[in-house]
Amino acid sequence: MAEGRSEEDKDDRTMKRLLLTTNCLLLTIGTSGGPLVMRLYFLHGGHRVWLSSFLETAGFPLMLLPLAVSYLRRRRTASAAGTAKPKLISMKPPLLAASTFIGILTGLDDYLYAYGVARLPVSTSALIIATQLGFTAFFAFLLVRQKFTAYSINAVVMLTVGAGVLALHTSGDRPPGESVKEYVMGFVMTVIAAALYGFPLTYSLVMEIQFVMCFSATLFCLLGMIINNDFKVIPREAKQFEHGEGSYYAVLVGSAIIWQAFFLGAIGVIFCASSLFSGILIAVLLPVTEVLAVIFYKEKFQAEKGVSLLLSLWGMVSYFYGEIKHSRKRKKKNSDPEAEPSQYS
Repeated sequence: MAEGRSEEDKDDRTMKRLLLTTNCLLLTIGTSGGPLVMRLYFLHGGHRVWLSSFLETAGFPLMLLPLAVSYLRRRRTASAAGTAKPKLISMKPPLLAASTFIGILTGLDDYLYAYGVARLPVSTSALIIATQLGFTAFFAFLLVRQKFTAYSINAVVMLTVGAGVLALHTSGDRPPGESVKEYVMGFVMTVIAAALYGFPLTYSLVMEIQFVMCFSATLFCLLGMIINNDFKVIPREAKQFEHGEGSYYAVLVGSAIIWQAFFLGAIGVIFCASSLFSGILIAVLLPVTEVLAVIFYKEKFQAEKGVSLLLSLWGMVSYFYGEIKHSRKRKKKNSDPEAEPSQYS
């Protein structure tokens, strides 16, 4: 029996590592590619902020596939164990209502972020979004009592300082033809978007919740599109797009798919690890977005961005070192029941 349980535990750990790796990959694609594709839309003739915010969650039907796989697995497990067939929808009304509310907040966050991307260079909006790590850490501690260690605190500080360093000398990043007021509004909107993103990140624990959140956010942005008459403008905007009508719709579809990879990756990383780890991974990937913006959009790469990249890598190494050290202490504690509780935990 003990050997059987040991094998099951080993299989579970292997599956969890595989899921974590897959979701980290999805999160990497979404975090690095999402802002670039969204900015591509605005750089070459797109002007609809509500449309861009709508596309951030419009790919939510893609989540039906993993949800269906998850349900079939639960059903097969229940059948093998001789237990009752699982419900198709496991969420209860209070959780559904909470997820819908957070989804509306996500829709507002989508709009604020899209507004910022429309006004700011990718390198600038990306560095502002890095501040979401501090908000995520605060909400994780406040709402779910996320435990902090010297290593995770150091990681948060390094990544936040890295974002602060990038904030230096950004005044020269204002795009041609854009007023100071529009630039400042974009800056402020992006900061608020970072704060709002830190809140729902601590609650999204299962794909069903994420599905409801994305559905609610999409409806919120769809309402904004209707009020703003976006559907009447889209055909004309597509014809005026610099790279052609076909490229216009390809950018829209690509944006929806890449942003859905971001949301799927984020929920998966939170489920397999923690909301704080998800926030740190997003912050670490932001300098990658900076480099890609320099390559594809010829944005300036000042010395401050290099320093930020170094600080971000330092923060990530600190976090992983703390996790490895904590894991070793936990294993030692489990193998020695008489051992004193670890101060780290």
